[in-house]
Amino acid sequence: MPSSITAQLIGENQHALNQLEALLPRVEPEAYQRLLGAQSTQSLGRHVRHVLEHYQTLLDACTALATPTTLDYERRQREAALENDPAQALARVKMLQDTLATLTVMPHDTPLTLRYPIKANELDIPTSLGRELAFLTSHSVHHMALIGLLCEILGITLPKEFGVHPSTLRYWEQQAG
Repeated sequence: MPSSITAQLIGENQHALNQLEALLPRVEPEAYQRLLGAQSTQSLGRHVRHVLEHYQTLLDACTALATPTTLDYERRQREAALENDPAQALARVKMLQDTLATLTVMPHDTPLTLRYPIKANELDIPTSLGRELAFLTSHSVHHMALIGLLCEILGITLPKEFGVHPSTLRYWEQQAG
């Protein structure tokens, strides 16, 4: 039986992935790879790759075994294709959306362990599927806000809601009335 809370958390993450799905076909590879910013270290592709790899890390932990295991966002694969080719990134977004949807059968309090490195030590921190889904929503929205700024520099027009957290969208809706 699907977990209502898990489904809601996945819905918020799907919202972010849907925004990327709408953006990626509109971006030429040259613009996607273009280094921007004062130190020329930012690109759409780098932020998209970063977001997608975080989702992949959680999904790998949840689908690798019958019992979810340890996840480590620091040891994610850094796939150049996701950073350089918007078509590859789009294919990954679609795969992540499909796989994420399968997690609705898992309770939000499904235990996970987050491995977090501090200097020479690695901490194993108890967490849950719900907590990590909430983290991914905020993490993704943060990077998508940066993607929005980069798109503005590149002359790519985005909807007002792009890169806005679902809680802010709910607040705007409530204020409007």
